[in-house]
Amino acid sequence: MSGLTASQEPLPLSERLAHARAILGEVPLVDGHNDLAMTIRKVVNNQLAQFPFHQDLTKLEPWASQTSSHTDLPRLRKGHLGGQFWSAWVPNDSQYKNAVTQTLEQIDVIKRLVDRYPDDLQFVTTADGILEAHAKGKIASLIGVEGGHTIDSSLGVLRIFYNEGVRYLTLTHTSNTPWADSSVSESGDKGQHIEFDGLSAWGKVVVKEMNRLGMLVDISHVASQTMKDVLNVTRAPVIFSHSNARAIRNITRNVPDDILVRLRENGGVAMVNFFTAFLVDDLNTASIKSVVAHINHIRKVAGVDHVGIGSDFDGMHRPPKGLEDTSKYPDLFAELLLDPSWTDEDLKKLAGLNIIRAFREVEKVRDNLRGEAPWDQPIPQKEVQGRLQCVNAWPAKPPM
Repeated sequence: MSGLTASQEPLPLSERLAHARAILGEVPLVDGHNDLAMTIRKVVNNQLAQFPFHQDLTKLEPWASQTSSHTDLPRLRKGHLGGQFWSAWVPNDSQYKNAVTQTLEQIDVIKRLVDRYPDDLQFVTTADGILEAHAKGKIASLIGVEGGHTIDSSLGVLRIFYNEGVRYLTLTHTSNTPWADSSVSESGDKGQHIEFDGLSAWGKVVVKEMNRLGMLVDISHVASQTMKDVLNVTRAPVIFSHSNARAIRNITRNVPDDILVRLRENGGVAMVNFFTAFLVDDLNTASIKSVVAHINHIRKVAGVDHVGIGSDFDGMHRPPKGLEDTSKYPDLFAELLLDPSWTDEDLKKLAGLNIIRAFREVEKVRDNLRGEAPWDQPIPQKEVQGRLQCVNAWPAKPPM
């Protein structure tokens, strides 16, 4: 059913919104990326007693003055969100310093937030768990760690993150790691440059260990060659948790068409970002229609089974007109209903069934690799030499 009458006239917005809400009642809308945990740290230093998540933060200071504050429970409920990958992000400057500690703190605050609101949120670590939470009327809450700098080039730390419930790792953020090139290095911005021509040999081991664990490999933020290297080595579907189409907005942060073609072959999902700077060249023109354009392009190139939603709410200062905060998801689906090529089944895939299917396939690969030993080789010292300022030499001389 489309949002058009028999005479091909658009249905009123109210009817399309009702239709969109009905779809989101049947299947969970799963957003691939929200930076609420960063906002909580920035404003109240992770002290949740000072964070009234159950209230309308648009009417409360200091939240109302935060241009990147888009999320609270009333708006999430109005937006019919069914599942969220909450991002555990820490600054790139923490690399080679206290990135692991800070990341664990962000994982901790996400889990404490979920515990604080048990009637609304449910901590989830499996694909089936998303559907179970949605059936209970709760928002499935998952954790994604944004940036490979967070693991401190340690497969042991990667495993610890998985055991703490992390279900995706974005391989880079806006800086290279000692084993992967970022999209910023591809652009040459901030004085950065390509170092590894994609993934280093040890970076490929990181991907293999993520496959073995059952952790989604997220290749948002990485350089084009890194995307290619990941697709060459991965044994499971990958995701772009919050990325757009480079054919529409030609920046290295977005996904080239040749990668979208390979994403279809891989079985992965590109989850579309709402950040104005990733949508259009003229930021003043960004609107809900801009997001639709990226969704439609990814559907055209990768296929309807390989596109999703990764808003980046709370991680941006300037959302597009019509998608100002987390209450607006139904408006996006109402806009898509103007296009008769979008069936209800297709919209359900976009909303959440695609990412749930990819997640299940990642879990299946994990199960098939049960007999594989953990990858445990350390990163070659030459690849981090001269970068680590706050480390002890260990193993050192054994104690007497």
